[in-house]
Amino acid sequence: MELLKDIGMEIIEKCDCLPLAVKVMGGLLRQKRTCRGDWENFRKDSIWSVSQMPEELNNAIYLSYEDLSPSLKPCFLHYSLLPKSRVFFDFEIVGMWISEGFIHGTSSDLEKMGKEYYDELIQRNLIEPNMRYADQCACDMHDLVRSFAQYMARNEALVAQNKEIDIADKLKSKKFFRFSLETRGSESDDELEWHSLQTQTSLRTLLSVGHIKIKPGDSLLAFSKLRTLHVEDVNFDALVESLNQLKHLRYLSIEGTNTSRLPENISKMKFLHYISLLGCNRLVNLPNSIVTLQHLRFLNIVKTGISSIPKGFHGLTNLRILYGFPAYMDNDWCSLEELGPLFHLTRLYISGLENVSSSSFATKARIGEKVRLSYLLLDCTNRIGHEGQLVKYEEGIHEKQQLEIEEVFNELCPPSGLENLAIRWYFGHRLPRWMMSKAVVVLGSLRILTMDNLACCTELPNGLCQLPCLELLQIDHAPAIKRVGPEFLQPNHHWHNHSQVGVSFPRLSTLNFIRLVEWEEWEWKEQVKALPIMEKLTLEKCKLRCVPPGLAFHARALKKLHIYDVKLLSSLENFTSVVQLELFRNANLERISNLPKLQKLVIVRCPKMKVLAGLPALQRLTLEDYDMETVPRYLQGVKPRHLLLHCRLSLLTSIAARKSCPEWEKTRHIQQVKAYANDAGILRKLYVLYTRDPFCFETNISHYAIAKGRIARAWFPYSKTCPIEDECLVGRRASVGKRRPLCLRFRCNAYRHLVPWLRQVCLHCSEADDIASSSDQWTEAAGYQAGWYYETRYGRLQRQQETSSRV
Repeated sequence: MELLKDIGMEIIEKCDCLPLAVKVMGGLLRQKRTCRGDWENFRKDSIWSVSQMPEELNNAIYLSYEDLSPSLKPCFLHYSLLPKSRVFFDFEIVGMWISEGFIHGTSSDLEKMGKEYYDELIQRNLIEPNMRYADQCACDMHDLVRSFAQYMARNEALVAQNKEIDIADKLKSKKFFRFSLETRGSESDDELEWHSLQTQTSLRTLLSVGHIKIKPGDSLLAFSKLRTLHVEDVNFDALVESLNQLKHLRYLSIEGTNTSRLPENISKMKFLHYISLLGCNRLVNLPNSIVTLQHLRFLNIVKTGISSIPKGFHGLTNLRILYGFPAYMDNDWCSLEELGPLFHLTRLYISGLENVSSSSFATKARIGEKVRLSYLLLDCTNRIGHEGQLVKYEEGIHEKQQLEIEEVFNELCPPSGLENLAIRWYFGHRLPRWMMSKAVVVLGSLRILTMDNLACCTELPNGLCQLPCLELLQIDHAPAIKRVGPEFLQPNHHWHNHSQVGVSFPRLSTLNFIRLVEWEEWEWKEQVKALPIMEKLTLEKCKLRCVPPGLAFHARALKKLHIYDVKLLSSLENFTSVVQLELFRNANLERISNLPKLQKLVIVRCPKMKVLAGLPALQRLTLEDYDMETVPRYLQGVKPRHLLLHCRLSLLTSIAARKSCPEWEKTRHIQQVKAYANDAGILRKLYVLYTRDPFCFETNISHYAIAKGRIARAWFPYSKTCPIEDECLVGRRASVGKRRPLCLRFRCNAYRHLVPWLRQVCLHCSEADDIASSSDQWTEAAGYQAGWYYETRYGRLQRQQETSSRV
């Protein structure tokens, strides 16, 4: 690579050093051989000097586009049509590409080839994985890349938003093959009407996200060539009657619409590959003729009112993806039987498993024989409340029900090639036996495991640590778990010597323990080797008092540590590899020390924090606490380069006063400070921005507010403390034993009322100035308060009396 450095630098210059252009070129060159000849060809390519490109578009993207294969180019251009306000997952995008005919191959390989195209766009940096979703299942396209792709497709595709006033004119002036409409906000009078689309008789793709006016009488008859129809949040019931006229339709997605029915003769739409009814909660039945759609590859009925499926569903043998399949009983027949012959399934989501009365019915689903299955979600009914506790009326779950659901899950053992497993709302006492140490070999390919809402499980399965490919493990909502013992890391810990046991969780990179609300103990001794490559750990809402010693000792690759609402945790120490630490609402956390590689630290509402020590690499520190009245003293013990502070207005005003306030001294050693406070319900309305070198100070807090804050700070010690100097009787007739402290706070209050009276009545003397020594801390504050009191209350009354006496 050193031999290519000079050419690489020249290519960067041709990219005008723009990060996106450099990134795209890097993705392009990654596809090529690492030899000078190939790189030299790209450096000399004539596209760098092409003149017909608009100035705002980058030639590096054009060069990358030209290098795409003929089959990948239309996929890339199609991606730019997807509305930005909605997240589209890889299986949806691949489904559209298949429906459009962009992917060629045998029927059994189409999804696999589509996923390869999707992955290549990621490798080329033309789309970027959305980090909120695991396994690169959702991506974003940079605005500049999107603009380029839309420009290249401008003769065939129109991308519009409801804020554009000339949409209807564009639709009248030209015919397009693809139309994408994105509307934001609620319904309005100026939104596009459905009948304005009727001129687009050549449309092959129609994407609409948001409101569009559909009136009685509107139909789909004009779109006889349509292959892809994706609409959301519209009055689709008005269009259902004409739906079966779309003879060429391959992709039908009507998510979140008000539709209550599908055409009974949907069998006439014999080319349908993809049907998504997600969120159509008024839809309660599937038409019986749906079982004759031999080309159907995808069906999503999640979050609908559908609780049963037509008999003969097993005939849909071409199905690859099935989401929301309802498990239910009909006398001695169970719907799970219909899953038996569907051997081409790659992704399967079964809901309502608590309805299955016998494990023998689960056996007929033949889950273990579906060798193509890579994703499996097993789902019961929710039995946990919002706070992570068992729902009250479910607290007494009958033991028979628990045994039944355990047996059902035992018979749903997945195939050995499964990569992603999710279990939700399971209420058995023990997790399936195929997750235990002696049987876990069947999960040898598992990469992602999530278990949410485990209502009654008291312990985690002891076989997970042996999974050789497991990369992500997440447990969310398990209110019955109080202890994670040594068996979690070593299933046979009591049989073997520690030195004889291999490394546990050898490939796990992300571990999330979320809302184990009764979890108190995590046992992990230093001699137990585990989690050698774990990079991210999240602990949220539990009762842990300390982290186990083995965690800090063995998790040497840990980079990101997030601890939220662990209210009994008091200290965090000796994590020598952590680079990013986030601490939210940890009520008893007092100390953070010996994190030598920590660069970014976020502390939100940790009121007892006292010590930050051993953080030499700290670059960025974020503090957020709107009850904070002073800058924490521990800030003086660290030297971050950047400080971001979210605090109450009084503290922000103190910082704005600069040298006249001790709060300024606690922050002035930091190179860059950004401090914000809310005001009048507006977030971050007021600010202080400070740079030490070269010096720059900026604030939008008024001088009056700063002066007023200075006086308030002078009073602050006496509003919080009460140093006793003497005692006095309470009331003129009080008994000798009834006394109260005579303190500085009382003196200040007396002074505040006495001074204006003396200055008004005794104008000939300086008695008011001699009441207290100017060296007393409270003198300035009391004087200011006295003057304010006189002007606003006492003085106003006096002036009113004088005016009335003259009259």
